[in-house]
Amino acid sequence: MSSVPDRSRSSDGAGLPELWHSRWISGGHTQLRPGERVVAWFDPDLTASLRFGDGLIVLTDQSLIASDVSESVGDKTTWQRFELSQATKLRIVDRGGIGVLELATTDRLMGAWRYTRSKSNGAVSLVSAWKRASTGGADAAGSICPSCGGPMQEGQSLCANCAPTPVPDTRQSLLRLTRFAKPRAGMIALGFGLTVLSTSAAMIPPLLTKPLMDDVLIPYQNGNAADFGLVPWLLGGMILAALLSWALSWAKSYCLATVSEWVSADLRNATYEHLQKLSLEFFGGKRTGDLISRVSSDTQRICDFLSINAVDFATDIVMIVITAALLIWLDPMMALVGLLPFPFIAWIVSRVQARMRAGFARGSSAWAEMVNVLADTIPGIRVVKAFAQEHREIDRFRQRNDQVLHANDRVNRLWAAFAPIITFLTDIGLLIIYGFGAYQVYRRGLTVGELSVFIMWVSRLYLRLDDMSRLLANAQRTAAATHRIFEILDRVPSVAEAKQPVQPGRLQGKIEIRNITFRYGSRQVIHDVNLTIEPGEMIGLVGPSGAGKSTLVNLVCRFYDVATGAIAVDGTDIRNYPISAYRSNIGIVLQEPFLFFGSIAENIAYGRPNATREQIIASARAAKAHDFILKLPDGYDSIVGERGQSLSGGERQRISIARALLTDPRILILDEATSAVDTETEREIQEALDVLVQGRTTIAIAHRISTLRKANRIVVLEKGRITEIGSHEELIALRGTYYRLHLAQQQMQAGEAIAAPWSNDAGNT
Repeated sequence: MSSVPDRSRSSDGAGLPELWHSRWISGGHTQLRPGERVVAWFDPDLTASLRFGDGLIVLTDQSLIASDVSESVGDKTTWQRFELSQATKLRIVDRGGIGVLELATTDRLMGAWRYTRSKSNGAVSLVSAWKRASTGGADAAGSICPSCGGPMQEGQSLCANCAPTPVPDTRQSLLRLTRFAKPRAGMIALGFGLTVLSTSAAMIPPLLTKPLMDDVLIPYQNGNAADFGLVPWLLGGMILAALLSWALSWAKSYCLATVSEWVSADLRNATYEHLQKLSLEFFGGKRTGDLISRVSSDTQRICDFLSINAVDFATDIVMIVITAALLIWLDPMMALVGLLPFPFIAWIVSRVQARMRAGFARGSSAWAEMVNVLADTIPGIRVVKAFAQEHREIDRFRQRNDQVLHANDRVNRLWAAFAPIITFLTDIGLLIIYGFGAYQVYRRGLTVGELSVFIMWVSRLYLRLDDMSRLLANAQRTAAATHRIFEILDRVPSVAEAKQPVQPGRLQGKIEIRNITFRYGSRQVIHDVNLTIEPGEMIGLVGPSGAGKSTLVNLVCRFYDVATGAIAVDGTDIRNYPISAYRSNIGIVLQEPFLFFGSIAENIAYGRPNATREQIIASARAAKAHDFILKLPDGYDSIVGERGQSLSGGERQRISIARALLTDPRILILDEATSAVDTETEREIQEALDVLVQGRTTIAIAHRISTLRKANRIVVLEKGRITEIGSHEELIALRGTYYRLHLAQQQMQAGEAIAAPWSNDAGNT
């Protein structure tokens, strides 16, 4: 979404996407009335049938002009005009992850346009612009984003597109790190003490310059007697002071750098630990690359700042305080003159830092988007190559990388202007000192030696001040990184631990689902479900896609909490159990088993790391995995690739079953465990599952009804409600949904049986 700046508001289509520029000129602009001005536009990307397409909504100061969303560029474009005076609201509705922009009156819907999540910011900005235009508020030209030309809300410095993540004050962000610094307070105090001592030692050589000049060099130059015996002592004192300052500075730097590494390590540990505690709901709304960027890149940036910049900053502060005190002691008037640039520098810093914070926030977001591309394409490289999309992914990465470049370039342009101004002000300050000092020497109110000491101290002060101003960029960047880290640490798990937990111990496995409902956002997916499962009973869940089968087992596993009602296991609400202790009684076999990079033995023992090799082998035998494992080069020590890519789907599934068997769960969840394998492999996996389900309360989701023949009961879910319950024979006799599913699968299997001989003949030809 963008807004059209003043110079292009007529109707010429300037600023519109290239795809729509010609179509707007050829037909859309004819909808405009004389004097009507274009304010903003939005390009929805889904058709009414939820296919990808291209559409355009143009907002003017009088109306909303919208095209149909077409799947092909060559399709004929039709336009509709909606008067702002007739519409009462333009609203955004979330329908199962699909955004819908609705224009309505008090009693009817005038228009609706659908879009994917990537267009959300544009939709929000269009609604904001519409509210201003429809209420006769300030003209959009007065609220134009200086970055992209988009509309902004009142009081914003950047629009939602350019500053998606607000960044708080730098000091507030950095001060939050003190939570991790408190355990290292002793080392920090030692480092600060060493900083004071090293800085004080560095002030001695300029102080020794005064007697060298006033008592030796200047008298000798004027033809007076001079005690050159002082020179070795003065020079020796300067050397000793320099050596002492160096030794103390080394100790200080090592001490504080070590502390910063500890703080950063604690920050990484805390962030990762908190991520593990967060609910699945959190991860459903985040990109993997973004989270990786926060835990790795952002924490490393904080570490670099603490170990390098923060040490320098502390040294600079101590140097400025000590120098200012010495200057006032030496000559208060000269000190006042020497500190003149300070107010101007402080004013400039305050003006610049807000814009730099926003710039670094954009840069961090752009960097995370670039890492997201890597996180998507590297694990999915087989799909990329299978569809020959290498060039597309290269272009996608280049675009994200260019966004990083442009975001940082805007900050660099600001910084390029800021740093020389600070240098210029410090140079002016030195010139003032030279001029005023020369005047004081002329009036005999100051000796040349005192002026030399003064200039050396002021030079060091301005040098430190210049360094501090250059630290501003790193401080702002670190503040943005700190904010991104604390966005995770401040997040509260939606599935919370019980305040007075009841230890489950070894559960029996009776599950009671009592009148539960659940919703994802505004979409309700479970409606008033009641079900009791006895210990050791096997329940099959069937139903069309989207019926709520996986959601129901997610609620039983307590990956999410129910909105109303309760789920009880062995008579106790599962919300009263400690999450980890409760889930240790549950085993899960997924449709797409996930294996970690490592050995096969490590993957089988993932849920029980202390298992012996004999226990691992016994589980593998029961899962029908032992034979194929022994055929691998290193047997149980064979390394599987990332996500188990070096194994077949059936082999991965049997290792997953062995992993579940080893934990000896009381409740077993089978989520389409055989749907992704061939018939022969399905038979082997089914034999392994028959061993796994014995004596365990089992909930099995399956599309292949044949895999549920041994279920005690089969539950049919439709639109989040239970519509049928019974055995296979009972449900067939009902001739309802289950019967229709069974009949459809029989017909499909019959078709496969007819096609099989032809396939074999073709293979033998």
